[in-house]
Amino acid sequence: MIRVQDQDFDPGKELEQLTEGNTSIGGVCSFIGLVRDFADGDTVSSMTLEHYPGMTEKQLEAIEAEACERWPLDATLIIHRYGTLDAGARIVFVATASAHREAAFEACHFLMDWLKTKAPFWKKESGAAGEQWVEAKDSDDQATERWNT
Repeated sequence: MIRVQDQDFDPGKELEQLTEGNTSIGGVCSFIGLVRDFADGDTVSSMTLEHYPGMTEKQLEAIEAEACERWPLDATLIIHRYGTLDAGARIVFVATASAHREAAFEACHFLMDWLKTKAPFWKKESGAAGEQWVEAKDSDDQATERWNT
């Protein structure tokens, strides 16, 4: 399931809904991304995320489908927020559920690595040094590359 939204989410409720009624699930792995209050030595007070509605959801669905092809998953959830978010706010939530923990762990890690490099979001940080667009990082590309086997 994919959701792109400006509202916050409750991770506990999301996990409960993800697994509700499915007793074949043996493990759930989740990740929550937060707005940090620093970047490259500067303070960050907020981050603004922009996207193209429709195109973004389509790309997230493709990323989710890739994970489901690679691992035996019983359920997945990707929630990505947009808009202006203050430091400490939740940005992204990824959860994967499988009969076996290894598949849940690996698929969750895969989804986050691919979201960082393949999801069409544009990020602008605001802080004491002003505003600046966030550039793609080589470390994110390297993390994604390891899944290209």
